[in-house]
Amino acid sequence: MSDAFVVCSNLSFSWPDDTPVFSDLSFSVPGGRTGLVAPNGAGKSTLERLIAGELRPTGGSITVDGLLGYLPQTLPLAGDPAVAQVLGVAERIAALHAIEAGDASEAHFATIGDDWDIEERSRSELDRLGLGDLALDRPLHTLSGGQVVSLGLAAQLLRRPDVLLLDEPTNNLDVAARHKLYDVLTDFTGCLLLVSHDRELLDRMDRIAELERGEIRWYGGNFTAYTEAVRAAREVAESNLRNAEQEVKRERREMQQARERADRRASNASKNLKNAGLARIVAGGLKRSAQESAGKAQDTHSARLGQAKARLDEAGRAVREEDRIVVDLPDTTVPAGRTVFTGTGMRARFDDRELFGGGGADLVIRGPERIALTGANGAGKSTLLRLVHGDLEPAGGEIRRADGRIAYLSQRLDLLDLDRTVAENLAAYAPSLPDARRMNLLARFLFRGARVNLTVGVLSGGERLRATLACVLCAEPAPQLLLLDEPTNNLDLVSVAQLESALTAYQGAFVVVSHDERFLAEIGVQRWLRLADGQLREIAAPDRG
Repeated sequence: MSDAFVVCSNLSFSWPDDTPVFSDLSFSVPGGRTGLVAPNGAGKSTLERLIAGELRPTGGSITVDGLLGYLPQTLPLAGDPAVAQVLGVAERIAALHAIEAGDASEAHFATIGDDWDIEERSRSELDRLGLGDLALDRPLHTLSGGQVVSLGLAAQLLRRPDVLLLDEPTNNLDVAARHKLYDVLTDFTGCLLLVSHDRELLDRMDRIAELERGEIRWYGGNFTAYTEAVRAAREVAESNLRNAEQEVKRERREMQQARERADRRASNASKNLKNAGLARIVAGGLKRSAQESAGKAQDTHSARLGQAKARLDEAGRAVREEDRIVVDLPDTTVPAGRTVFTGTGMRARFDDRELFGGGGADLVIRGPERIALTGANGAGKSTLLRLVHGDLEPAGGEIRRADGRIAYLSQRLDLLDLDRTVAENLAAYAPSLPDARRMNLLARFLFRGARVNLTVGVLSGGERLRATLACVLCAEPAPQLLLLDEPTNNLDLVSVAQLESALTAYQGAFVVVSHDERFLAEIGVQRWLRLADGQLREIAAPDRG
């Protein structure tokens, strides 16, 4: 198969209701690390499922050279298996222990095969992914979501795959687990095809494959190089579009001028022929000749105009849509010296477990501070946000909030009425806004035309985020403190950029929980807090090299 590990030839796929996803898609994936990017809904996960054999194409073929490993976004686990069962090594380890205990049954040797170091390899793989403290008999339900993802990756790596497909592997991983995964994938020597919106991880890829309009475009280099290439191509395409627009205008103008000249010549010729007293038959021939000449000129100009329009259409198709949220939010301004929240000795109970033990957690938020709240999964970050917001009563301590709205965007994005339209939800949050002003604001949040009348329940994840941001940031009164809990989870790269645009325009204070270091850098975080072992501490900003 030459250098290609995966070859898709004339691949087509439609869902059972005949909704097409791909048509005659052909490409090959070489060795090394490839990042696959596209907006949500473009078919990235579907493509990986097709390659993995979970879905059958409606046309074309897929060939994989070597052993394939596949880690979907959600692991297909049934019951409550132990760690060793998830790793797929339980039977071999049990056989190994039986032989060590003196049972020399031939079946045990057949089960082990040549895998006599399976237990050591399992422990080593777990350790590489930050799971070195997990017992192999530990039940799955005792693990966090991030630990389950890392465990699933360890299971695939233990199989020593030649081709590895990963679908959003950093979802639910904290910062430490992400960096473990980065290192493991950097060391992977086979063919990696990765779907992710994690820009730090995509920057460790050898190449980027962009799935757009049912075709794949290839870009050498990492994600940063890809974004630069896309930006440069967009500038060229926009320049070509402007030139094509000017060409169409010029051809139309010249066509109109040629028509006017022909009309003047025809009018003058008619007068001259009449004055010259030529015979009718001669005059008619001259008139027909002039009309034919004018017609040919018209045809020439029409053809040139048609060609110019074709070039304009082609230039227009080459220009990428870059919808970014551009909005002014002066009502969210908070004076630099104003204290918007004070919590002293805050304690909370969650699932019969006391968080922020000892003296409790202390937190003061002043002015338009931009605060990142970090910590391992399960440390209590979401609980702390709920205490700040007020929808969770503290088990101890003192809390004081300044006058003004505190807005809390949970991971579920559940603030809006799903049965109301986008416009109706904004009207509920900002009832005094005139309709024209409301429509203008929604347009700035990229809801234009008929899309303002879509019910929130039918929106995609990125659209629902934009609708929520529009309602929250433009509310009456505007929020002076914004709390965001893992806002980039499950968002595509375009939606993350839109969120960054909106938060850049916001002029109040915010506290954001996120493991996405690139996102935190883009939104201008000034203060870093870490929650660990029940203690809330100020930390230095991470070194991004």
